[in-house]
Amino acid sequence: MSVTRLERKTKRRRNKSNQRRAVMKRLNAQPVIKNVDIEAIKKEFEAKKNEEN
Repeated sequence: MSVTRLERKTKRRRNKSNQRRAVMKRLNAQPVIKNVDIEAIKKEFEAKKNEEN
């Protein structure tokens, strides 16, 4: 007796596992943490504001 492979079922399983892997990768991705100096930005705006006047 020969063994038959269920092609559609195999594709569906592969797709499901690939999607699951992609979701986990997306959820675990962390954004780049940037240290922003708010005080320096405020001073910069003040300097520009004073230059215009």
